[in-house]
Amino acid sequence: MPRIRLRAAALAATLALPVGATAQPAQRPPAAAPDPAVEAMRAAFEALPESERKALQDALVWTGDYNSVVSGAFGRRTFEGLNAYRTRTGEARDPLDPGVRRAILAAGEAARRAARFGVRTDPASGVTIGVPEHLLSKRTALPGPLPAGTRWQSADGRVTLETRAFPPEAASLDTLFERATAPTPDRRVTYKLKRPDFIVVTGETATGRSYIRYAAGPAGVRGFTLGYDSRLASEVDRLVIAVANSFVPFPDAPAETPGGSAPQSAIKAPTPAQPALPATALPSALPALPRAGAAPAATGLVVAPGRVLTAASALAGCVPRVGAAAARVLASDPAQGLALIEAAGLPAPVLPAPRGTPAGADEALTVVAASAEGSIVAPGTAQGAGLVAPLQPGAAGAPVLDRAGALAGIVARYPGAPRLVAGVAPPASYPVLPGAAVADFLRRNGIPAALGGPAGSSAGAVAPAVVAVTCAR
Repeated sequence: MPRIRLRAAALAATLALPVGATAQPAQRPPAAAPDPAVEAMRAAFEALPESERKALQDALVWTGDYNSVVSGAFGRRTFEGLNAYRTRTGEARDPLDPGVRRAILAAGEAARRAARFGVRTDPASGVTIGVPEHLLSKRTALPGPLPAGTRWQSADGRVTLETRAFPPEAASLDTLFERATAPTPDRRVTYKLKRPDFIVVTGETATGRSYIRYAAGPAGVRGFTLGYDSRLASEVDRLVIAVANSFVPFPDAPAETPGGSAPQSAIKAPTPAQPALPATALPSALPALPRAGAAPAATGLVVAPGRVLTAASALAGCVPRVGAAAARVLASDPAQGLALIEAAGLPAPVLPAPRGTPAGADEALTVVAASAEGSIVAPGTAQGAGLVAPLQPGAAGAPVLDRAGALAGIVARYPGAPRLVAGVAPPASYPVLPGAAVADFLRRNGIPAALGGPAGSSAGAVAPAVVAVTCAR
């Protein structure tokens, strides 16, 4: 199975050796000729200030395109991450073009905010750490006098993050490393690293994965552990990288950046003073419980009394419901991609004036979508016939507003198996059904829509008319 890799540049040689082994001289094969594309990107990347190099790597972690340490150093993974972002978003420009760099940074920030990734100092353990509170919504103190720390868990219990702090007399790195790497019948150590001032251990069971990190200092030993259901690896493996990059075991001053980006001091590569945790304290298997608060099948906008506009793509094979009430499809036009649903007990309608012209390239847009927790507002950027935004499952049918409050369109569809990072989807490209098509569809179904008429509806004004559409299949 894939392993979590750390410090790809600085520790590449060390990681190839078992702990305690000594490197032996070896015959090296002739060096391959430099790749001109890699070298050109290296020169452009290294010309940037260190703070921006780190910020770009951190943003690419959150977009799901980079899975290594945030160090500011250029390597093959940075090259691949920048190109992966360009390919995934359909960007034609060089990934280090100033406009693309701004887009990457904005996408990373949007993804961090969607995950509610707050970097703060945990008062129980004293460590500074980033916590994705969208995923890890349950917070409790660790039981018992030692170790001091805090536990964060997902609502379904399938992901657990714990901080831990031991006073100098209570534990040593040697003891913790022995416990973390001790063989057990149901757990396999997949990676281990021991240094005088820190340890890292990763492991696997039949159903779970774990990451352990501890650091030693004058105040004792501090660290964290992250355990998760292995079926969530595609979204949580990168979360491990984000949490590890934010971790500071002995901060000079408390950090507090709730729900936003980490300060550079917190997202830099760990300095030599960072360890791991006891194997016996990790869950050997994480229960596979159902997620609470499933996302809706689609988003609907109440455009007239008893009438909900949504995307036709989300209703294939669906018996719709709006809230607790049954609903029925009044009209569906797969060619235009729009559908109209009839339902009772709806909120008051809000119909922003549909925009008559397509949004311009890179124009700022706002999406108001339904979620299990209520309506959410996501920033987006126009791109071609669609937009790039951090939309979550259930966003098909969500209204898209421009800066003037006009209805720029409706999100046409959402993928059945989205890429998730830290439990949320990072910014991606989505097709948009334009405002002119929306106006035409509504008029043909007896709902007047003043194309290009008065606008001014803010996201806050539209949100009360946004409803979740679920399916009784």
